[in-house]
Amino acid sequence: MAENVAAISTTVEKTNRILSEIEREMGWQGRPDEALLAMRVVLHTLRDRLPVNAAASLGAQLPELVRGIYYEGWAPARVPVKMNRQEFLDEIARRFIYDRDEGLDVRRMTSTVLETITLHLDHGEVEKIRAALPKGIAALMPG
Repeated sequence: MAENVAAISTTVEKTNRILSEIEREMGWQGRPDEALLAMRVVLHTLRDRLPVNAAASLGAQLPELVRGIYYEGWAPARVPVKMNRQEFLDEIARRFIYDRDEGLDVRRMTSTVLETITLHLDHGEVEKIRAALPKGIAALMPG
């Protein structure tokens, strides 16, 4: 029982670190809901663009709580959704529902989320994901 509680605490801590990093990098301090939505929409759009095996492989690498967010609403029979870089970024912008007076740099947000998430992944896994994506989208990933 104590292991279960420790595992829950650990995944909550990891998720909070990821969200705090996104908040800090985007200048969104005190706006955790926006950081959470940014992570969700980038991961969902990435997941939906990947072939099923690559998407599942990525999901297996994510911290447990983030993994639950990642798989929320996934329909493996409907992927991969073919998109070029601009369509990928447009889909992320469409899903990011916060109204931003100062505008939203979708490319920067996407790269920030991907960079933050990949810090928690095996380097080989990141390379597999990058190889499964069109070059324009893969270029948004760090490395």
